[in-house]
Amino acid sequence: MDNSEQEPFLENHVKLERKRRPPKSRIRWAVVALFGTYFCIAYLLMPEAWHHYLQRHPALDEVPGITETHSGIPGDPVNIALVGTREQVVGIMLQARWMPADPLTLENSLRIAADTMFRRKYVDAPVSSLYLFGRKEDLAFEFPVGNDPKQRHHVRFWESPICDSDGRPFWFGAVTFDKSVGFSHTTGQITHHIDGNVDAERDRLLAALNATGDLQETYAVPNFHEQFSGRNGGGDRWWTNGTLRVGIIQTLP
Repeated sequence: MDNSEQEPFLENHVKLERKRRPPKSRIRWAVVALFGTYFCIAYLLMPEAWHHYLQRHPALDEVPGITETHSGIPGDPVNIALVGTREQVVGIMLQARWMPADPLTLENSLRIAADTMFRRKYVDAPVSSLYLFGRKEDLAFEFPVGNDPKQRHHVRFWESPICDSDGRPFWFGAVTFDKSVGFSHTTGQITHHIDGNVDAERDRLLAALNATGDLQETYAVPNFHEQFSGRNGGGDRWWTNGTLRVGIIQTLP
């Protein structure tokens, strides 16, 4: 091949190589874009995601998973939590048509006994005290079933020192369904007996609160419980999948 034939061949080869190799400016922009993507993910998105995660999932290692009776006997399991002020917790429970329970006094105890005997409705009947964080419940609510005080949905809440980013406390609760009245299997005292499926009651209450439109969001904390079954102070068996359900109450604008 003489020089006159080689020149067009070499010229075409150079043009083909130029087409195969991207311009240096394109390579530089690709590097800049890749670095920018890494920076956004590593230094902006991931820290924000972890910050949001920690806001929603505070350290719960110090929160007892099971309540206790006054005598120190294990009670009902903790299975729900609300985030908000006391006024917000009371407000959303009333909005969901759950009534505050009456104080546990001798007069109210006699009334619930009589109402149970004669099947009269007592929508705000007292509940026995359980203990968490070394003290009895701060709030208690119930939702009656028909006219028979023997059956009712009820929940106890304890204010905790754990707060969200707005300084609103977590209220840890134990919600169960009273299915009957009888003698305690542990003490022989007259008491309500609960249904053992505490997860169903947890989900039922959260659904009722969600229906009010006053919850900002809900989420689950899996493996909150290390113990997935047990017996409460009345000797009633309960079981759970170990998940704590949390509802964040909407803040007013």
